[in-house]
Amino acid sequence: MTSEPTAELRAIRERTVLDHFADEVRQDWDATLSTFPHPRYELIPMGVVHDGGPAVRAYYHHTRVAFPDQHHEMIQLRHSDDAVICEFYLIGTHTGPYGTIPPTGNPFKVRMTAFFVFDGPTLTCERIYFDQLTMLRQLFGALNFRRPATWLYLIKALRAVPASLGARGRRGDEARPIG
Repeated sequence: MTSEPTAELRAIRERTVLDHFADEVRQDWDATLSTFPHPRYELIPMGVVHDGGPAVRAYYHHTRVAFPDQHHEMIQLRHSDDAVICEFYLIGTHTGPYGTIPPTGNPFKVRMTAFFVFDGPTLTCERIYFDQLTMLRQLFGALNFRRPATWLYLIKALRAVPASLGARGRRGDEARPIG
């Protein structure tokens, strides 16, 4: 059983998380990666882990190709014995390919929760939870379904969804299933 962190340890952890968020928005990947000794992202809804600097850097690259204006809007930050838990909105515009899903040009705003897991003052993992269907609904929702070309686009995009969201066939970034 872990003990409750001291005020000093909570402040260190919170500063790490806030710096991490700010570095991501600036797309300063070296600074973002330096917040962990061994970068690890677990994307729970997708069942995917990006483990190690090269895999996480590839994840950053692919998401910013798809959503170059991606940023966060903090809702709430909480502390637990071994984590800083952040509720936030992830916001962006789909202007590039998202894996094999072609760009829609549509904006999204999805509520997420990230557990920044710590061992003492050291960040060991960012574990992210969100509703994939909410995001997809926003990406595809503003398409003009009165145009036949939209239906062809949607068929192509929906065929690509499983490969784009899962670990298999995932853009060469060394993502692997959770487990």
